[in-house]
Amino acid sequence: MRLAIFDLDGTLVHSAPDIAAALNRRMAAAGLAPFALPEVERMIGDGAKVLLDKACAARGVAVPEDALPALLADLEANSAILTAPYPGIPAALDALAAAGWRLAVCTNKPIAATRALLAALGLEGRFAAVLGGDSLPVRKPDPGHVRGVLAALGCEPADAVMIGDHQNDIRAGRGAGVRTVFAGWGYGTGEGADAVAGEPAALPRALAGG
Repeated sequence: MRLAIFDLDGTLVHSAPDIAAALNRRMAAAGLAPFALPEVERMIGDGAKVLLDKACAARGVAVPEDALPALLADLEANSAILTAPYPGIPAALDALAAAGWRLAVCTNKPIAATRALLAALGLEGRFAAVLGGDSLPVRKPDPGHVRGVLAALGCEPADAVMIGDHQNDIRAGRGAGVRTVFAGWGYGTGEGADAVAGEPAALPRALAGG
């Protein structure tokens, strides 16, 4: 088995506009100023709780007691209004599947919102395993998150690749002993990755080691 493990936000899908809209609705409910899209993109990658923590810290306030449940419900209900796969991602997934790769998702996004988004975009049937940020007691950058995907599919680290746009993805993959490919079109940085794909069309070659 060869296994390609994908991050979600910033790697498979451009979801920042929906995440920003949901976050700004929480800001408005608390009487706080909204964030511009680039500001939200820089805060994405550690899950909804940390996103909210960062946003409230930037506004100099404590997180309102009901803000996290409200944000989670908002993300689940409104995850696919502005979100879409990055151009070239469906074709890249098709090419990898045709080449014999199994596909999985390992994201810090809550699992309910993750499954709702994949279903809304017609992507859910492509992945043999999907783990969210609350699927295990740990999440990226803890390598246990990636190991959970490997265990779910009975895959050895040497046969897997972690693809993501954030340092959390690279650190988790390397810690789990799998090769890492940085998705250069996303929201974060990829220092330490084994390879870089500048666009989705480059993924099959990057995963093949070319």
